[in-house]
Parts: sequence; C-alpha cells; structure tokens
Amino acid sequence: MKDANCGYCQGGALLEKFGIPICDLDVSQLILFKEQSKPGRCIVAYKDHVSEIVDISEEERNRFFADVTRAANAIHKAFAPDKLNYGAYGDTGCHLHMHLVPKYKDQDEWGGTFQMNPDKRYLSGEEYEEMIMKIRECL
Repeated sequence: MKDANCGYCQGGALLEKFGIPICDLDVSQLILFKEQSKPGRCIVAYKDHVSEIVDISEEERNRFFADVTRAANAIHKAFAPDKLNYGAYGDTGCHLHMHLVPKYKDQDEWGGTFQMNPDKRYLSGEEYEEMIMKIRECL
C-alpha cells in the first residue's frame, strides 16, 4: 500500500526534500536525513504506508525493529555517538518510521530532546556520499 503524497512511499523529489536513500533493509528503507547537525542521523521507514505500529503484525513489528537495530548498530560503528536517540512521530506524514539521532556530549542539545529539523547543517553531495558509504560499510 502506497500514498501518492508520501516521500517515504514515492521517493524521488518528495523524499529528496529531507532525505537520501541509503539502502533497503528487510521490511524498511534506511534513509540519511539531510540535516546533519547530529552526524549520522538517519530514518528507518517501513515499506508500506501504515500509520501506527499496531497496524502491522507482530512478525512485521519484530522485523521492523530488527531493521532499526541493524541501522543503530551501523550508526554506532560509523560515528561512535555517546547516545543514540530514537523518535517515532508522524502526526502529519502518517507513515511508520523512526528517527535515529546520534547525540554527542560535546554538541548542542546534549541532555535534552533533539529538534526535529534544526535546519543548521547541510552537506555537499560528496560529503553525503562519504557518509552513506560509511554507513553501508557498517551494516
């Protein structure tokens, strides 16, 4: 099931507004969040357009969380954050996804909730590609 207005479902220009696909996982897609004030921030988006974790079977939930865990392990290996925060929102987009937000003690927001889109740090195409390759190598 796909939604014509959803960046996670459609990819392309809708996704490019905020993210860059890294790879497909078992039941989801791993996406690099373009705003990189938290180096290594990614999104794990479920393969189908469902709104809630309760909208999928137990088996699919387990597989989704296995994908989240695989991505989290790769982020830890690639970027060595002091903590990885997990955020599951979707008030407006309504597509099941989870933000994986590395936190670093020597950067802003340590000890607080991360901003959804601080709009502070964007990278060059080459820098994004280097980051994506680093994550892929650690998956």
